[in-house]
Amino acid sequence: METALAKTPKKRQVVFLTILLLLWEAGSEAIRYSMPEETETGYLVANLAKDLGLRVGELATRGARIHHRGNKELLQLDTESGNLILKEKPDREVLCGATEPCVLRFQLILENPVQFFQTDLQLTDINDHSPEFPHREMLLKIQEIAQPGTVFPLKAAQDPDIGSNAVQNYTVSPNLHFHVVTHSRADGRKYPELVLDRALDREEQPELTLTLTAVDGGSPPKSGTTTVRIEVVDINDNAPQFVQSLYEVQIPENSPLDALVLTVTARDLDAGINGNVAYSLFQGGEVSQPFVIDQVTGEIRLKGALDFEATHYYTMEIVAADSGGLSGKCSVAIQVLDVNDNAPKLTISSLTSSIPENVPEAVVAVFSVSDPDSGDNGRMVCSIQNDLPFLLKPTFENYYTLVTEGPLDRESRAEYNITITVSDMGTPRLTNQHTITVQVSDVNDNAPAFTQSSYTLFVEENNSPALHIGTISATDSDLGSNAHIIYSLLPTHHPQLDLSSLISINADNGQLFALRALDYEALKTFEFRVGATDQGSPVLSSQALVRVLVLDANDNAPFVLYPLQNASAPFTELLPRAAEPGYLVTKVVAVDRDSGQNAWLSFQLLKATEPGLFSVWAHNGEVRTSRLLSERDAPKHRLLLVVKDNGDPPRSASVTLHVLLVDGFSQPYLPLPEVARHPAQDEDALTLYLVIALASVSSVFLLSVLLFVGVRLCRRARVTSLGGCSVTEGHFPGHLVDVSGTGTLSQGYQYEVCLTGDSGTTDFKFFNPIIPSGLFQDP
Repeated sequence: METALAKTPKKRQVVFLTILLLLWEAGSEAIRYSMPEETETGYLVANLAKDLGLRVGELATRGARIHHRGNKELLQLDTESGNLILKEKPDREVLCGATEPCVLRFQLILENPVQFFQTDLQLTDINDHSPEFPHREMLLKIQEIAQPGTVFPLKAAQDPDIGSNAVQNYTVSPNLHFHVVTHSRADGRKYPELVLDRALDREEQPELTLTLTAVDGGSPPKSGTTTVRIEVVDINDNAPQFVQSLYEVQIPENSPLDALVLTVTARDLDAGINGNVAYSLFQGGEVSQPFVIDQVTGEIRLKGALDFEATHYYTMEIVAADSGGLSGKCSVAIQVLDVNDNAPKLTISSLTSSIPENVPEAVVAVFSVSDPDSGDNGRMVCSIQNDLPFLLKPTFENYYTLVTEGPLDRESRAEYNITITVSDMGTPRLTNQHTITVQVSDVNDNAPAFTQSSYTLFVEENNSPALHIGTISATDSDLGSNAHIIYSLLPTHHPQLDLSSLISINADNGQLFALRALDYEALKTFEFRVGATDQGSPVLSSQALVRVLVLDANDNAPFVLYPLQNASAPFTELLPRAAEPGYLVTKVVAVDRDSGQNAWLSFQLLKATEPGLFSVWAHNGEVRTSRLLSERDAPKHRLLLVVKDNGDPPRSASVTLHVLLVDGFSQPYLPLPEVARHPAQDEDALTLYLVIALASVSSVFLLSVLLFVGVRLCRRARVTSLGGCSVTEGHFPGHLVDVSGTGTLSQGYQYEVCLTGDSGTTDFKFFNPIIPSGLFQDP
């Protein structure tokens, strides 16, 4: 076994999309091995790992593989040990024919990174073939007048072996008339010629039979034989002679069958039948020739298909023989011209069908291109579509690497169909295409995205627990677990808001549920954030704001603030009998904890002791007189008022008001508490006071007239100094308003009383009550 390193210049071509052809040469270092043909299967050729300087096992980890040129896979690589083992017994004659030296080239391809090594295996010839003549018998017709020393050509034996193992010598069986001379052609092959030593005599011996033996130079030598039968003919003293001793012609390999290749011509000076010349193919470089010659005309025509890639040169000998047995010969050299009849071939060595996105440069495929044609017919252009993010990089001889131009984005495009086009430069141009489908695999590079940056949900108060109040939604453009979204409630920054007791979320679909009934009056709105997290690696998430607005329901009835109701001491207002129509008796003050139209209040007089005497303004609750009072009107009136809101269904509250008619406020009639607690006694006390008043008026009538003017003037002066009104803040007597019993009003009211000295009108103006905030929180 011999190992040698040789540097052989290799030509590479780089093809850009503008069809710019760049030829460049790069030295490649090849490892060459040599072995004899017919070596048995399993033979250890070499240890590649050791010869390449690689570690044990590195061939396996880097996916080493052998790429053979052609269909024969003679070698097998053990990637664990690095041994290169013979897989099939090689036959040099089958693999290389007459080509010498017989070198089989193959490549060792490594990945991660991609690396190529050129390896040559030379098969040396052994003597495994014996010489063989094309025919078992050769017939020679020799005139009896042939002179000693005349040379007669013989057909050569064929031996597929080469060099010293090919035919080296010819011998003939012992005889009295002939011996054999061995000659060499320009290509080194040997051929025999029969030389006449002694004149023939047809009458003495009309026919001779000789044995011609061809011996090769092998060790031990091998031989082959044929029979040479010689017929002695009468005199024919002129042999045919060709016009040219050598004919040279060129023929395209795609020439049709029966195409005329060449016409050879020979002349014979003899006359008659001795001058008739017959042509025949006598000797060719191969056992089988794709040519045939017309015996009469000398036209050489094509009888079989030509293939430049198989054989591009033919040599043959043409014999012209006359009927007398004389002959002449010439040589014909036929050169087969190459035509572009082979399309380029593309062979995939390595293919990755799935590429992760976001990888800067990924190797998709490693492939080689080949074209057995020659010249421009064998020059190749390799390209892909120009709208794809991929590049073709030349790597080693006619090897290319298909790589990504940059990071890919699966969300933009998940699949690429890459068509690799290989074209030669011949005429016409032949093309071969191969389509590769590349899938872009997903990585978790997209966070979930909510369909809205914020959500506003409306929930009517007093909802049922576990009510579905809305759904949030997020999308993730990734795939699989990278797009599986889990929803969650994020911690709130408001310590007073216990979000976990209010809201829950379905982690799978983002549905939000109210865990308990909401109360608009206690919590009108609240905000929180929700998160959407995928299940990729790394985990990505996003969040959105959710605002919940509680809608008011008409669940609170109006609440009367004034006058306060006390069953043991009903509220009583004083009304002077001289009041004009429209006189403000009192004002009912009510509130509603609801909002909107649910809190719009309207007032209505539902029932009165004397209908038509009082009226209530619907929007402000003012109770006013509708007409003048008369003596016939009852001194005490009971009014039942209703306060209603505008909700659906409407809610209401009622208030009872007692109105006591008096003659004036100079000596207001204020019943004692116990009288107020006994309504039947109020009427008797009132009658008594009226009788006393009439008596007093009658007795002091004259005095009253005299003092009337003075008293009135004094009062006017007093009123003027006070601005016309007396402002008082204080409590009503217990028999009118209960401020410490069962009543709910714990603060004083500020009111304004405007009094006159006569029986004119008297106005009560109630200021805004001072209402504690706690009253609205828990009525």
